[in-house]
Amino acid sequence: MNGQIVKILSNTYFVSDEKNIYECTCRGKFRYQNITPLVGDYVLFNEQEKVIDEIKPRKNAFIRPAVANIDQAFIITSVKDPDFSSNLLDKLICLMELNHIHPIIIKTKEDLLTTEEKKGLVPIFQYYQSLGYQVISNQDLKEIKKMIQNRLSVFTGQTGAGKSTLLNRLNIKLNLQTGETSKALGRGRHTTRRVEIVEVENGRVLDTPGFSALDFDNVEKKDIQKGFIEINQVKCPYQDCMHLHEGECKVKELVNLGKILNSRYLTYQKLMLEQEAKPCKYPRHS
Repeated sequence: MNGQIVKILSNTYFVSDEKNIYECTCRGKFRYQNITPLVGDYVLFNEQEKVIDEIKPRKNAFIRPAVANIDQAFIITSVKDPDFSSNLLDKLICLMELNHIHPIIIKTKEDLLTTEEKKGLVPIFQYYQSLGYQVISNQDLKEIKKMIQNRLSVFTGQTGAGKSTLLNRLNIKLNLQTGETSKALGRGRHTTRRVEIVEVENGRVLDTPGFSALDFDNVEKKDIQKGFIEINQVKCPYQDCMHLHEGECKVKELVNLGKILNSRYLTYQKLMLEQEAKPCKYPRHS
């Protein structure tokens, strides 16, 4: 029978066939094949024996949180308490782009902003919209519910940005634990401890502790560009231009002209330099 892993507790795998949920174990062959089942995996399982026989190919997968087969990511972006972080937002967008996950930006805590602070953020979010990204308020529940339908979504972003609070508003039966932002640290406390798929508005949502580690370990330096769509579209004089140290670089020119958001370029630059600094995986031969 076909199903999907919706929750994992210890060595028990909760598999849904859309009608019922079965508490299953896994065949021992997965251990020898070095396959770790993840929440979100589509599987073949024996409903009588309650054993997972096969894990189907994944379209994407992450280590922290341990999830697979995500269709879209709602990036919950606090604009105050904790403060707006363009660096984190751009890293998350890049990560989603590289894993073929559609990113949607949801702004929270706008009511905490002063009039001047609101004005300062308007052109920033307009820039993301100009790239084709949807930017909506967490108050627009009707639109969010429409987007969730018939997809597997993940809610991610800053801790303390209001992920669990928003999920509770989308489905009051969830009753997920929420927490306030730590005043001493200026960031939120993790309130979600497990990874689980929950049903929300004819869609499926991954309730997770968030992406505690933005994993770019398996990303090649040249691929970082693909996560920044406006940079990837620019044609430079040098075909293999990395937009870092090169002199006649069209990207740097557009940044200086204000046509590429400076904060976006700084995040791109930081990611590229981090990739550059990584030790070579394979020994070089002279």
